[in-house]
Amino acid sequence: MADQPKPLMPHATATWLVDNTGLAFEQIAQFCGLHILEVQAMADDLASSKYTGRDPVHAGELTQEEIERGQADPGYALKMQRAPVEVTRTKGPRYTPVSKRQDKPDGIAWILRNHPEISDAQISKLIGTTRNTIGAIRERSHWNIQNIQPKDPVTLGLCSQRELDAVVAKAAKSIVTDEEAAEPEIKVPGTSDREKLIEELRAERETNQKAAAEAAQEAEAAAWLENKRAEEAAGDGQS
Repeated sequence: MADQPKPLMPHATATWLVDNTGLAFEQIAQFCGLHILEVQAMADDLASSKYTGRDPVHAGELTQEEIERGQADPGYALKMQRAPVEVTRTKGPRYTPVSKRQDKPDGIAWILRNHPEISDAQISKLIGTTRNTIGAIRERSHWNIQNIQPKDPVTLGLCSQRELDAVVAKAAKSIVTDEEAAEPEIKVPGTSDREKLIEELRAERETNQKAAAEAAQEAEAAAWLENKRAEEAAGDGQS
């Protein structure tokens, strides 16, 4: 019997059994996985929390025949008729117990401070929070910002170390991919205004030097031609 599954809502089931059957407290406690003193407190209306009864017969966890068998024999251990179906969440934000929800801002602040590469969407999924809350903490406009102290979300129990490491690795990989995809800036000589001016002055100087050289060559050629003509004219005069 030690391995027998317990009702989906043990306290509510125990409340119903106390109110609607003649089962012994020990039988109810054993079936629901509770301490006999808890069942006794329910019966005496001394329990700190009041539970709405849950019918295990309607839920298919017990049969009326099994209850009657237990009522006839106080030493009889009730047998689970059908184990409850475990409810799992496959979509939507991570569920966080109420006792842990007040720690979320501290965990968010820690991630923002230590891993700014993680996106808001990743934080939202990891911690189970909203982007508005993340933005308010980042911008320090959160209503309780004065009391928020950055704390490791793993230590706070908001996520596991493996989950945090996986998100950090994914965020880092995304940054590398974005950098590789970005076109590198190539510095081309002469692109600044100063360099353009220097290039223009250099080109102008080279042009002037070339023009001066050409002019000197033309002048030299003209002088040579003039001298030659003068020599020829002198030769003709002597003859």
